[in-house]
Amino acid sequence: MDWIVYILKCSDSSLYTGITNNIANRVRAHQNGKGAKYTRGRGPFKIIYQEQYATRSAASKRELEIKSLNHQEKLKLKSNLFPTA
Repeated sequence: MDWIVYILKCSDSSLYTGITNNIANRVRAHQNGKGAKYTRGRGPFKIIYQEQYATRSAASKRELEIKSLNHQEKLKLKSNLFPTA
């Protein structure tokens, strides 16, 4: 089972980083107010970045790395994934 590290852009332009093994269900949970406490009342959301890992441990380590980045550094990850040329 693959694990996904993702970054959501909230309606207030804040960013939320999390992990899941089912991205569609997790985003739906966030949208329905059943996801993380931070995201409640901040929807709608847009997935702006995701990475896939083979294990939960690897995904959790990467999640912590991403959470330590500032807002601009997280947005730079997005621009690396979707470069504008």
